[in-house]
Amino acid sequence: MNKIYTIALSLLFVLLIGQNTEAQTITLDSTVLTQRDVATGLQIPWEILWAPDNYIWTTERRGRVIRINPVNGNQTVVLDIASEVEGGVNGEPGLMGMAFHPDFANTPKVFLVYNFASGWNTLERLVSYDWNGTNLSNEVILIDDIPGANIHNGSRLLISTDGKILMTTGDTGSSNLSQNMNSLNGKLLRINLDGTIPDDNPMANSYIYSFGHRNAQGLAYGANGQLYSSEHGAQQSDEFNRIVEGANHGWPTVQGACNTSTEINYCNANNVVEPLKEWSPCIAVNGIEYYNHPAIPEWENSFLMAVLGGLSGGAERISILHLNADGTTIESEDQYFDNFGRLRDVCVNPETGCVYIATNGSQYPGTTPNRIIEFCNLDYLVDVDDVEVTDQFVEVYPNPLTGQGVIQFSAGFVGSTYQLMNYSAQVVMSEKITSTTMTINTRSLPTGAYYIRASNDKGLISKTILVK
Repeated sequence: MNKIYTIALSLLFVLLIGQNTEAQTITLDSTVLTQRDVATGLQIPWEILWAPDNYIWTTERRGRVIRINPVNGNQTVVLDIASEVEGGVNGEPGLMGMAFHPDFANTPKVFLVYNFASGWNTLERLVSYDWNGTNLSNEVILIDDIPGANIHNGSRLLISTDGKILMTTGDTGSSNLSQNMNSLNGKLLRINLDGTIPDDNPMANSYIYSFGHRNAQGLAYGANGQLYSSEHGAQQSDEFNRIVEGANHGWPTVQGACNTSTEINYCNANNVVEPLKEWSPCIAVNGIEYYNHPAIPEWENSFLMAVLGGLSGGAERISILHLNADGTTIESEDQYFDNFGRLRDVCVNPETGCVYIATNGSQYPGTTPNRIIEFCNLDYLVDVDDVEVTDQFVEVYPNPLTGQGVIQFSAGFVGSTYQLMNYSAQVVMSEKITSTTMTINTRSLPTGAYYIRASNDKGLISKTILVK
């Protein structure tokens, strides 16, 4: 069963290309990346992670956790707490960060952070759930009642190299909280796996690991165990930071580098850590992932950073931040994937080096439906751990469609109903699946992108279709 993922993925691409799907490619210096939609129709995916079980797990801001088979795109909802989550669709609050227990094989726990309502107040909590192989259950609250708001709630999670939970929090629009050491807002927190305060935190009896943050929403380790974050600025000075334990990162007195007289005096007096890079006006930096895989040699020793594009848009992309050898300087930035709208997060298959991005629509604070898109170097082959390959599939050909086409369903879908949706999430066609092969006629539809979805007791498959 070695190479099962690589073989299945290669066969899938051969099948799709053979059906005239016009597979999109992007050429770097010498590497060709091939694009494939893994999942379509998601509702504001906030975190995407390559999980210990070799699936892609995503949080939807509205309050769901979805587990996605990276080979066939089959989606299963493993947690739905939408009724408990505040916000989720029309604002910044909702279900956000996610992380896996560092010994997931023996202690299958998943950590999540979400906003909830208490009377007229928005609050935030860190929780854990148990994974039983099918769904998440047994919520345990680790930290409760962190003040939240309609803006600036953080919150990205990461397991530290020494097995602690790292959690970013936002200033909730009250910038003074970032320097208030009695508040957990505007901070990076370090937490034991059971929710208690580590004895070796830089500040006694405090979760605070670093402070002076506005709204950090990217968090990842680079080489040599160095910790980095991306952070939203206020109209100017979005930041990419190297986190220093116990340090002040400056907000609100300092935006970006210490380069005004007021900032310089404050920085000297408070040992402020300056960002490695800043962007003005703000581009809305978000999820980050360190890349050092031979599948894409042009991106080795770099951070991949998802960019939402700012309130007015126009800067949406994945930024490739090339580091120097010791990780203390960003030497250059390349920009890719600027035609997919707002990009929230990015993850990497650690064995194949394939890259996955999560879209968030065209406008702040996010519009639906959304996709998870894969970019792979198909010339890079490697033995990988087993990935479950099921007989669950939906395929459409030709794609793009110019009138009439054929849909092929795996046998388990017969008896259910498929829907064809536009990217305003409206159903434009619905039909009972009576056979594994059915025709579809799109002559009456306007040209553009649509997606087909079908579900059964094994999960949901969604596919993008272009109508010409």
